[in-house]
Amino acid sequence: MDERFIERTFPVGRVSENSAREKNIRHGHISTLHIWWARRPLASSRATIYASLIPTAGDELEEVRVKRFIEELSEWENSLNQGMIERARRDIREYHGQPPRVLDPFGGGGSIPLEALRLGCETYSMDLNPVAVLIQKCTLEYPQRYGASDSWSDSEPRLLRDVKRWGEWVLREAREELSMFYPEDEDGSIPAAYIWARTLPCQNPDCGAEIPLMRQYWLARKKNRKIALKPVVTGAGVEFEIVEDPDFDPSRGTISRAIVTCPVCGSTIPANDTRRLFQEGEAGERLIAVALTHPQRRGKTYRLATERDLEAYMEAQEYLEKKRDELMDQWGIDPVPDEELPPVGTLGFRIQRYDMKTWGDLFNARQKLALITFTEKIRQAHQEMLKEGYQEDYSKAVTTYLGLGLDRIADKNSNLCRLIPQTEAIGFTYARNALPMLWDYIEMNPFTHPSGVKNISKEIEENLKSISLIAKTNAKVLNGSATSLPFDDEYFDAVFTDPPYYDNVPYSYLSDFFYVWLKRALGDLYPDLFMTPLTPKRGEMVAYTNDKSMDEAREEFESMLRDSFREIHRVLRPGGIANIVYAHKTTHGWETVINSLLDSGLVVTASWPIFTEMRARMRAQGSAALASSIYIVARKPDFEKSTGYYEEVLGELKEVLGEKLDYLWGEGISGPDFFIAAIGAGLEVIGKYSEILKYNGEIVRGSRLLDDIRAVAADFAIRRILDNGFAEGLSSLTRFYLFYRWNFGNSTVDFDEARKLAGSLGIDLQNTRTGFIRIQRGKVTVLGPDKRGEDHDTTELIDALHLAARLWSQGRREELQDLLLETGYGTDEKFYRVAQAIIEFLPDCKEKQWLEGLTVNRDTMIKTIKEKTSQKTLRDY
Repeated sequence: MDERFIERTFPVGRVSENSAREKNIRHGHISTLHIWWARRPLASSRATIYASLIPTAGDELEEVRVKRFIEELSEWENSLNQGMIERARRDIREYHGQPPRVLDPFGGGGSIPLEALRLGCETYSMDLNPVAVLIQKCTLEYPQRYGASDSWSDSEPRLLRDVKRWGEWVLREAREELSMFYPEDEDGSIPAAYIWARTLPCQNPDCGAEIPLMRQYWLARKKNRKIALKPVVTGAGVEFEIVEDPDFDPSRGTISRAIVTCPVCGSTIPANDTRRLFQEGEAGERLIAVALTHPQRRGKTYRLATERDLEAYMEAQEYLEKKRDELMDQWGIDPVPDEELPPVGTLGFRIQRYDMKTWGDLFNARQKLALITFTEKIRQAHQEMLKEGYQEDYSKAVTTYLGLGLDRIADKNSNLCRLIPQTEAIGFTYARNALPMLWDYIEMNPFTHPSGVKNISKEIEENLKSISLIAKTNAKVLNGSATSLPFDDEYFDAVFTDPPYYDNVPYSYLSDFFYVWLKRALGDLYPDLFMTPLTPKRGEMVAYTNDKSMDEAREEFESMLRDSFREIHRVLRPGGIANIVYAHKTTHGWETVINSLLDSGLVVTASWPIFTEMRARMRAQGSAALASSIYIVARKPDFEKSTGYYEEVLGELKEVLGEKLDYLWGEGISGPDFFIAAIGAGLEVIGKYSEILKYNGEIVRGSRLLDDIRAVAADFAIRRILDNGFAEGLSSLTRFYLFYRWNFGNSTVDFDEARKLAGSLGIDLQNTRTGFIRIQRGKVTVLGPDKRGEDHDTTELIDALHLAARLWSQGRREELQDLLLETGYGTDEKFYRVAQAIIEFLPDCKEKQWLEGLTVNRDTMIKTIKEKTSQKTLRDY
């Protein structure tokens, strides 16, 4: 097989920087069209696709030039650089003779196929989820089919003009019907949002006050602007004042972790009782305050809610019931989503425990009214387009963008949206890949809030304008399963994809939030996509445990992943290339990938860790999570894979890993990402073989190979951390402590992860007794000197270091010198190298401060110890 550029080298550092930076880009980015979870960055997608579709460089000078071009190509600012994109397309076309045919069988939010399309490929994309399919149609089909301009100019294509026009029509029609429910103040101030709190009755029989459930009381918490709600206990219960520069702590509300504290009598409601009271229908809600804007003033003002505000809400509630009945008769379906929420216990979902049973329960009455009205106007807009003579397919495309806009409104206007006082903005319903309970929430006026319909429309239009410039030909988007691809054998030149990772993201359950609204707005236009009550769960490649054990869920996921890899192998042409992105952090997940690749027939030829998260953010969270994804490069061999013999493969692993890890170390890869990168590098060796056997015929599978890879990576890292020559004399326990801090900082990790880390260093964690390892409830914590006592053996370097740090922190200098003298560590360079390495791995904490204090006067300490040693020698003599 001819070698591709990505199989020889890749500019990991700069592409990682550009990928992480992309998280902060909004204008024109596809993330502003519609939310999708775990979307791959466009930067890394574009760079890896290009590097996979061009040949390796002929010499070192050419290699440097191509690397520099890839770095520039991955920058957001160059994503619409005509000259640069045309050059990339030309390079790919010249090498293949024609645009290569590529597939993403897990298209999701469309990042990967979009970049393949940008680079001139004949692009196909699939997904089982109907919401993902619609997002991709609006990203990969409609802009190119109906919106592409004849040039790279700023001229406005017809599709963009019509999306603008009909978006304004929907907004105008909806505002005319609904504006009465958001009444202006007498001075012309306009309500932008309403702050609500759920309520519970105090369970103290002598109190019985209505408790507003509020996480905190801040309204604005900026550097020069601090405004809060101040609770005031009166004879009637709890009232509020709005105060500037509060003289109390607004961060402490009435509820935390579902435990309620009554502000009147001080009694508490335990978390279980809180849930029970919600389930028994005891909860209510209270309109607390209103955020206002004024046409002639900047910024927001706040006031307490009035009777007039409450009357407007009640009128909206009455109007909702009437409109709901009318639309139900017209549509044959309840306009307010009555589909059930996921089963209790579904990953990431907590709201069912608080008497939320249907997707419609995620909205208050006025929010429901707004959303069903927008839905109605979108359906009417489609009919108006047809009356004006629009072609059916074209009007369908325009209407689909309006439907995605409806989803954006729902995501910003549910009763799970929080006020963000640091910016005075509204948070999304999906602030993360979950739906936790929210006690107080903010209701948006969709017509006047800065995050409302106008802003949503603007972002969709910016997105459409940018995407319309990408290509003149559209991709083909299909709805289907990656385990059974509807393509002939050897149909594709390349496959670029990002499969799911066990239960990391419950895609179908999360997307049901949007599906129920899209079904009402667009279901008649896409009957094949909306034939089921909710998104398909059967056949989705996620390890759900709702109706099965974890072992059964894992087995099902692993079987489907293996089938999808085999399908990738089937549809690739001989010599075809695949990029498979994988980001699961557990070794069990990687065992599955290794075994699936071995079984698929694909040959791994390269792997590269690319940072898709800001490393500073991960460190700030004190998280042991990965910041990088591994881009596994594989080929469909044009030769028969051979059997590998374990003893020989192990030697090959050590050789290949040594070279690859050296390169990755130079690129700044560290911590858990380094080990995961090592696995990727190991796959380059393992994946060449159809199976790996010991000389006695025993089959070697992923778990054993992972242990070998980890051992090689651990030895390499320890040597580099301490510099060659200083690692040799360290005991296994000291190595484990050092390597744990390097991998996980001071985080707690799953026992299985810590066990395998220890195993790579020759330690049986389950049977090791040492003072710095704590195992509780399946979790492992490595204790620093501030968490340990002084009663431990100091023959181990790490134990002596901990005791020395504790003695230094307490000012016990004589005892410290005696310890260092008696153990011999006071003049041992390894002692100080280990201390310095730990300092570099840790965030700011006591352990780091103590070690810094201990080592800051190292030279003076060594001199003192040497003098004491000489004096002791003379006395003994």
